[in-house]
Amino acid sequence: METTLRGPGSESRPQSPSHAWQDDALLYDYRQAANPVRPGLTEPIPYRQWDPSIHADGPTAILPLDLSAELGVPGPATSPALAAHFLRLKAGDGLKAAAIATSSLFYVLRGSGQLERPEQEGEPALSLCWSRGDLFILPAGVDPLLQAEADSVLYWVHDAPLLAYLGVAPTTARFSPCHFPAERLERELQQLLNDPSAARANRLSLLLAHAAFPASRTVSHTLWAMVGVVPAGAVQPAHRHQSVALDLIIDCDPGCYTLVGTELGEDGTILRPHRIDWQPGGAFVTPPGHWHAHVNESGGVARLLPIQDAGLHTYLRSLDIRFSAP
Repeated sequence: METTLRGPGSESRPQSPSHAWQDDALLYDYRQAANPVRPGLTEPIPYRQWDPSIHADGPTAILPLDLSAELGVPGPATSPALAAHFLRLKAGDGLKAAAIATSSLFYVLRGSGQLERPEQEGEPALSLCWSRGDLFILPAGVDPLLQAEADSVLYWVHDAPLLAYLGVAPTTARFSPCHFPAERLERELQQLLNDPSAARANRLSLLLAHAAFPASRTVSHTLWAMVGVVPAGAVQPAHRHQSVALDLIIDCDPGCYTLVGTELGEDGTILRPHRIDWQPGGAFVTPPGHWHAHVNESGGVARLLPIQDAGLHTYLRSLDIRFSAP
């Protein structure tokens, strides 16, 4: 049996009596709901830093950089869309990097080993030898097995939190597996540093990209990654973007740090900044929309690897990257 609703100027609209259609229908005054990002509602993304001691010693393990409790989302999650981890492997051990994700990016902080992924429907088996400084990215598919030849630490970021929020699972690989060997990255960075025009650049960095995404020029359709250097004595002008940055410090000497804040002064510097001191092998979060500037007061070159959900933001045309005046 069906019931109908009748209203002025409306036609009969059949509705199922088995579902209470209006029980979950809410209305808010626009002024109270237009920006729900505030404590107690949609939690802002916090400043957070992880010391390299988290992966310095211990048994083979997956070590999530988990902010899910602070963000009010299912975990593990380091941002609403991404989850970062350290993978610690003892020599001779194996570990499966399991995630319901479309994109998994790995950077080898130290050690060496192999990746194996068995054949799956329509896709051949995968095998890769990796070592310190290598970066590789995998699409959705069978969980890879990482086997260490020497004691190893890898940094692993994937987009499973985004898929969990959407209530979906990947059904197909959106791109092919891709490997950026350390030798190639170092060669290209040296060429960049030797370019006379580099002295005028806001950032001295290599953006990693995949041939499957020529329009976004990103390493996957959700992830963005950059291998960057901050020369000795450099103070990079502030910039901001609407993507979250999960920053890994590859190498640095004491005296390197990042200043982060929400406002700029008239001179283009960050007002009332939060300071994040760098440590080799450490990681930190840069919230979206926050101005940030990298400073190197040491005597050596510093290297970092920011990974962001900017592949998705670029596709949505919402990245909104901006630079302060020099």
